[in-house]
Amino acid sequence: MSLNKQKGNMYGFVTHTFNTIKGECPHGCTYCYMKRFGKQKPPHLDESEFKTDLGTGNYIFVGSSIDMFAKSIDNSWVDKTLEYCKIFDNQYLFHTKNPKRLFKKYIFGETPVKSNFITTIETNRHYAQIMKDSPTPQIRANNANWGNRNDKMITIEPVMDFDIELFAKMIQRINPFQINIGADSGGNNLPEPSKDKLQIFISVLQGLGYNVHLKPNIGRLFK
Repeated sequence: MSLNKQKGNMYGFVTHTFNTIKGECPHGCTYCYMKRFGKQKPPHLDESEFKTDLGTGNYIFVGSSIDMFAKSIDNSWVDKTLEYCKIFDNQYLFHTKNPKRLFKKYIFGETPVKSNFITTIETNRHYAQIMKDSPTPQIRANNANWGNRNDKMITIEPVMDFDIELFAKMIQRINPFQINIGADSGGNNLPEPSKDKLQIFISVLQGLGYNVHLKPNIGRLFK
């Protein structure tokens, strides 16, 4: 099988995506882009993906269609995926709303050596009706606090209304090397910050010395 090229509103620095674990994400966030494709099957391991040549020198987002580190995903599926990635000399990106499980894998050396890790934290507030079965932002932030590392990012997408000082302090505790900020692309009627609040927040983060990467879809909130 051929490797999927990165497309759409993802990360410009990623070249490809690779999904061995497929199906409906257990977190159930109302804004999930996968919902546009209709009802998903239960989570499952797609064995055919292990025939994919991952090549060399690529930057691959592993698990772009489902949170493979969600609590209910089978451990053996995650382990098999990580071991397969190690066969190929690439840079890998692992993304989750359950950093406790992801960083446990990292600490025990089960992820490929050349890896970056992203935790999604859309806001410091807990919008339960939107985030559904995801860990709260506070829990995510606490579990992503692994000191000064140059392999850890935060993605604030879709950004939802927040409290500037509290959110900035939450991010400082995590201390990522890069912060990615994006907006809702699916017209999900989310509670969003004002243009002025967002601009102030970005300035605060930059003032703290963080590398802030604005995704293309954030432009809508600056109009």
